[in-house]
Amino acid sequence: MTELVGYMLLFTVVAIFFVFIHLVAGRFIRPVKPDPEKLTIYECGEPTIGSSWIQFDLRFYVVALLFVIFDVEVAFFFPWAVVFGKVNTLADKDLPESQRIAITKQLLPNDSQKPQMAAPQIKSEEAQKLGWLAFLDLLVFFGVLLVGFAYLWKRGDLDWVRSMAAERAAAGSPEPVPREESSPLVGAGKGA
Repeated sequence: MTELVGYMLLFTVVAIFFVFIHLVAGRFIRPVKPDPEKLTIYECGEPTIGSSWIQFDLRFYVVALLFVIFDVEVAFFFPWAVVFGKVNTLADKDLPESQRIAITKQLLPNDSQKPQMAAPQIKSEEAQKLGWLAFLDLLVFFGVLLVGFAYLWKRGDLDWVRSMAAERAAAGSPEPVPREESSPLVGAGKGA
């Protein structure tokens, strides 16, 4: 078993232990005094109206999923920005050798299995090429995000309130023919 697997196993066991011990301690410490008011079903402090088996508006799920997707994608920018900043620092021709070696050690993977070699260095020309490659890579990544955003916008998933006419037009169904108003009871209102 490698050292990393051992640490992960230890972390998992400690995490499960902490969750379990707090749940058990809470079960024995907290008072258990159920009454009819505590056992009622509630949501957001408001009494429920009607059945809970109603069709829920999917716009809530769509907005939540879009937030998660774009939020996670934006989180990928931060590691890229750190590496890009270090590469741009290495591209400086006037950077002292000691700093160049230290930054290069931060960028290159640390493999403890290999014997230590001489201090690696990334030259300023190589760093400049790597910086441009990373910048183009980010532009492609951001372009894919923008294409997805434009698709969602065009499709109308970002509009909170959509008109029924726009949805019918998108589906290709014709507008419904308006019906004439008629009284609810035949013959009502005449001499009654």
